[in-house]
Amino acid sequence: MSISTLSVSELEKTENKKIGFIFCVCTGKCAGFSKMDMWDFINIIRAECPVEYAFIHPMLCDEDGERFLAEFLKKDRVYMVAGCAPIMQKKLFKDSFTNAGLDINKDLIPIDIRNMTTQDAVAIVKRTLEETQK
Repeated sequence: MSISTLSVSELEKTENKKIGFIFCVCTGKCAGFSKMDMWDFINIIRAECPVEYAFIHPMLCDEDGERFLAEFLKKDRVYMVAGCAPIMQKKLFKDSFTNAGLDINKDLIPIDIRNMTTQDAVAIVKRTLEETQK
C-alpha cells in the first residue's frame, strides 16, 4: 500500500509533534532506488521540509538497524520512514516502536518511494507532511 492509497484519517495528525525523517535505502543497491539521486533527495527533504532532521540509514530491518532504532526512538515524536512498502515497515518495525513506548499506527508514517524519480519522491513526502499536519 503506498501513501497515496491512505486516507488522511488513517494518518496520525502531527500538529504538536516533531517529525524525524529516515530514508531507509535497503543497502543502497536496491533496484527500486535506481531512478533517484539519493543524496539530492535527502538534502531536499532536510532543507525544504518541516522535519526536525533527515538522514539515510542503510537497512533498518537488519540487526544493526534494530539496535539503532532501540537507541534512537523517543516518545512524543513521529517518524516518517521512506523506503519499502508501508505494510512491510509496520511488520518490521513494530517491536522497536512498541519497546520504545510508541504506537506503530500513530507514530510511524511509512511511505513507499521505490521506483520513483527524485522529484516524484520529494512530492510524495511534501504532500504527506501537509496531510499529516492539517
